[in-house]
Amino acid sequence: MQPVVLVTGASSGIGSALCKRLLREDAGVRLCLACRSMQKAAATKAVLLAAHPAAQVTLVRLDVSSLESVLRAASEIQCRKAVHMLSTAEGLITQEDCITADGLQAVFETNLFGHFILIRQLEPLLCCLEKPSLLIWTSSSNARKSAFSLTDYQHSKGKEPYSSSKYATDLASVALNKHFNKQGLYSSVVCPGLVMTNLTYGILPSFFWKLLMPIMWIIRFFTKTYTLTPYNGAEAQMDAYKAVSLLLPCTSESLSIVWLFKQKPESLDALMKYHSCTSPMGKNYVESRKVDVEEETAEIFYQKLLELEKYVLARLNAPLSPK
Repeated sequence: MQPVVLVTGASSGIGSALCKRLLREDAGVRLCLACRSMQKAAATKAVLLAAHPAAQVTLVRLDVSSLESVLRAASEIQCRKAVHMLSTAEGLITQEDCITADGLQAVFETNLFGHFILIRQLEPLLCCLEKPSLLIWTSSSNARKSAFSLTDYQHSKGKEPYSSSKYATDLASVALNKHFNKQGLYSSVVCPGLVMTNLTYGILPSFFWKLLMPIMWIIRFFTKTYTLTPYNGAEAQMDAYKAVSLLLPCTSESLSIVWLFKQKPESLDALMKYHSCTSPMGKNYVESRKVDVEEETAEIFYQKLLELEKYVLARLNAPLSPK
């Protein structure tokens, strides 16, 4: 059986680029596109099938800023019994925040907590020793310890909700490895670098980008993390996929032997972040760096997430995550 990859935010940006690269590496991989807009998801599916007519691509509606949507999607995915790898793609790139219908901070829920609930709901599928699963969190170089606080982990009082949520992602990944590695579930954190997507372009007016882009391409010759395109930004996710392909059944001969591919997920350092980089000549590669995370803090944060999960699911009259 070929590996199944669930990609959140698959209709645009890095999520869409990741899907294209997955099929180029292995046309037999089964893709599940989890998107908020089914219209955009259908358009992405059409593009993928145009290039790979025999590809197996399914859709599921998922809005990670709505826990009701997360629970419905989890139920649908469990019925398919087909998830061995989960890639969490782009969320909200903003330092502005608001409250969602669930009563949570929007950036926190979209970038972390919605995905956390999805993972918790899919534990019976993801935790399998015979077919290990890999979670790939899209973090950021803007994930800063100084922006995060355990006493205000939703960042309701601060001015840097995006930076806080991405640091929280790093913490969650470390904690998940501690609790689930022995059950066959592994978590990795990647940083796509500076990537220009529809989310990025929305930060500034279009005419600013027209002025800035030539400068950014020049800076790219001196800064390896200026990956700029979603295709380049997906490099770390691709290498992580190649790593898990060692454990998942895969017949493709096209998976190149790069650094991460040589490692088994269980041997990777849980405190490492994998950065997509691009050389001045346009060559893509991955660079690993230690995350500024203390395991004790990660565990405390994980327990707080479990407490919040219990609280919000009780409000929705939904059962706790299946065990």
